[in-house]
Amino acid sequence: MTAPTDNIHATAIAVDGIGLLFLGPSGCGKSALAFDCLAEAKLAGLPAALVSDDRVLVFRENGETIARGPETIRGLIELRYTGIVSVDTVAEAQLHYAVKLVSGNEEERLPPDDEHVEIAMGLRLPLIRVAPWSRFPLSLILARIRSLAEKG
Repeated sequence: MTAPTDNIHATAIAVDGIGLLFLGPSGCGKSALAFDCLAEAKLAGLPAALVSDDRVLVFRENGETIARGPETIRGLIELRYTGIVSVDTVAEAQLHYAVKLVSGNEEERLPPDDEHVEIAMGLRLPLIRVAPWSRFPLSLILARIRSLAEKG
C-alpha cells in the first residue's frame, strides 16, 4: 500500500542529514534562501542537496515525514531574475524542520520554542522563522536547531 502523498508549494533541501522545508507565498524568496543555504553548506564542507523546488511531494513512511521531488523538475531550482539552474540533488529526504520566511514586521521577535506548522493533512514539523535577508541563513537555522535541542 502506498502512503498518501500531498503535493505542496515549497522548497526542500537536505544539509548534513537534516531535511529543511522552506514555506511561504509565491515570490517571497523560498528558492533563493534555500539556494543560499546550499551554497553556505558547500563552503563549510557539509554535504547538501536540493530535494525539490516549487513543488514538493510529502508523505509519511515508517513514522517519518519524507519529501520527494517530481521527476520533471528534479535537480532544478528557479533563481528569480537569474533563471532555472541545475544543482546537486537527492531523490528524497526525511524532513526535520519547516523554515518560514518572515518579513520581520508581522511576527513576534522571539517565537515560542514549541512552534510547529502543519505542512499537509496530519503532517507537522517544528517551525523555524527566518528573515529572507538574513546573513548566513544556514548558520542561523543550525543555531536555532541546536538551541531547540538543548531545551527539548
